[in-house]
Amino acid sequence: MSTTVTQTGGSSTAVRLGSSHGYGSNLEELCAGLPVTPMPPPRKRDSNIAHAPVRNHTLTKEQQKIALANALRYFPSSCHAELAQEFAKEFTNYGHIYMYRFLPNMDMRAYPIQQYPAKCRKAAAIMHMIMNNLDPKVAQFPQELVTYGGNGQVFSNWAQFWLVMHYLSVMTEEQTLVLYSGHPMGLFPSDQRSPRLIITNGMVIPNYSSRENYDNMFAMGSSMYGQMTAGSYCYIGPQGIVHGTVLTVLNAGRKYLGVDSLAGRIFITSGLGGMSGAQAKAAVICGCIGVVAEVSLEALQKRHKQGWLEEYTDDLDHLVRRLRECKRSKKVTSIGFHGNIVSVWERLLVEYQKTGELLCDLGSDQTSCHNPFSGGYYPVQLSFEEADKMLASDPEKFRSLVQESLRRQITAINGLAEVGLYFWDYGNAFLLEARRAGADVSGKGGDVTRFRYPSYVQDIMGDIFSLGFGPFRWVCSSGDPQDLVATDEIACRVLQNIIDEGIPDRIRQQYSDNMRWIHEASKHKMVVGSQARILYSDQVGRVKIALAFNDAVKAGKLKGPVVLSRDHHDVSGTDSPFRETSNVYDGSVFTADMAVQNFVGDAFRGATWVALHNGGGVGWGEVMNGGFGLLLDGSEDAHYRASLMLNWDVANGVARRAWSGNENADATIKRAMTLDSRLRVTTAVKADPDLLEKALGLGTH
Repeated sequence: MSTTVTQTGGSSTAVRLGSSHGYGSNLEELCAGLPVTPMPPPRKRDSNIAHAPVRNHTLTKEQQKIALANALRYFPSSCHAELAQEFAKEFTNYGHIYMYRFLPNMDMRAYPIQQYPAKCRKAAAIMHMIMNNLDPKVAQFPQELVTYGGNGQVFSNWAQFWLVMHYLSVMTEEQTLVLYSGHPMGLFPSDQRSPRLIITNGMVIPNYSSRENYDNMFAMGSSMYGQMTAGSYCYIGPQGIVHGTVLTVLNAGRKYLGVDSLAGRIFITSGLGGMSGAQAKAAVICGCIGVVAEVSLEALQKRHKQGWLEEYTDDLDHLVRRLRECKRSKKVTSIGFHGNIVSVWERLLVEYQKTGELLCDLGSDQTSCHNPFSGGYYPVQLSFEEADKMLASDPEKFRSLVQESLRRQITAINGLAEVGLYFWDYGNAFLLEARRAGADVSGKGGDVTRFRYPSYVQDIMGDIFSLGFGPFRWVCSSGDPQDLVATDEIACRVLQNIIDEGIPDRIRQQYSDNMRWIHEASKHKMVVGSQARILYSDQVGRVKIALAFNDAVKAGKLKGPVVLSRDHHDVSGTDSPFRETSNVYDGSVFTADMAVQNFVGDAFRGATWVALHNGGGVGWGEVMNGGFGLLLDGSEDAHYRASLMLNWDVANGVARRAWSGNENADATIKRAMTLDSRLRVTTAVKADPDLLEKALGLGTH
């Protein structure tokens, strides 16, 4: 088998020449280029796994022709007659051309890094991460290349996957692969200090960044929603949100219930697909009774089989009995409810009205409400199957039912909140979409970023982003579980040393929670897919842990390199007025300088790859976020890159928050300046509020 670059209509693409019957049955075949000579036979969707809902669009006839032409341009013209009819049928049936014929014929998972046929180890690390994002155990809709969030794409179609794997396999340390919304523009000359991969997703001119425009651009294959860690290949399964959920629930108990122990307390929420699948495990780690509603039986059973969910039922009467039993005995458990969360909230309100017993202490929502009208939120009036049919046949009616369902959900939550429930927004655009639907969630004072219920970033997490703490993570590219055990031990040792050296009181609780988390994470078997760990760490912790990992690789204490990344939901990565930056009050909440600067700064300070996305968490057009990957291979170069890049990656966001007037951030960035004489940050001087009112003539008379 051989590979060549063939000119097709003025463009070049990697196509496979020669006979092959495996069509991607091993890694060598997977990296050999698009299999077009011969092409694999037509292939249908696997009915045994979950699939993305039909994607809606309003394309004209001319635009539909563009969509088909855009898909065919990846292939030699000799393939077009056969593929045109097939792709047109996909487009008609699903609203997008995924190219199911080109699904690889191998087990999609993160293989040990040394097994990838690559000329440079950094490229092999990227391939390891891509395949983890598409692992059926990890991905929400693997055949549609959706990792999580209902529409968080890794690529737009399977041709892009094949081409990217090929380009990575032939890449040298003097080339950089450039991706435009999933499309590999190609390899461009660079040098060893440059990132090996630059990703942008959904970069749309602001006036055209509407939800309708997105639907049409995605249908045409011209833009893509990468969510956060889906489109940057840094997703690590539901573990990626477990730590943050644990911290949120623990801090909610401390702040609003006045307790350190959540024994006998009930946490009600929804969503078991993608990242929200972490909620059941987080409830158990926190020691409470967790109830998670999920409309998809496939998603619910997937989490149960993986050990993330302990029990489930589709009977509301049974659920209420179990809540009373577990509350009375203080049993720690997670209960999945196969059905709609609105039914749960409404039933709990009825139970309170009948008996005076409140069967919910804490509450939130983790449906993919950033995408409410395309399968991210299912209305209570319909079954799961009925909703999918209506979504395809009558999207306007579906939209109306979603908004009615949101209003009903808020009515029930408001009734329970008035008698003791503490509810918070989980940054999934739930309250934003509820307000748009006409539900009673508006806050006081007219601030559009404030709601009746707080964002967990604003209110519960103890302002941790301003302290420099966020979801730092690592992946053991060897694929060996013992390497993960070793990195857990190294991280614990580093954290303990930092504590012993002395840390400010304001961050002591965070370090204590981190130590507890690492012990609990290993005990609860968090790994789904790659051998990965997440840890909410600050700037000092991240750098010292990274350097310790690099030393361990160099000394042979780890069997392979370590890939560092983080959730974009972090200190510097994301500008999001309804989540990550919802506690920025200086008028800059709708700006996106921080995320863009983060992306650029990580690139020239040594990241192996960088990504910049429109959207993520709360939806398209609502957010800008940047991410990175960094390979630690035991070299001095990796040591230098980690020191330089990780310090910037945190300090950028802390400096922005300090400038906005946040006192924790101000103290944190000033401490950082004492640790590095090269860091000199412009600090804010607080104005006297009385002086402002007097100068503007706004004082009361």
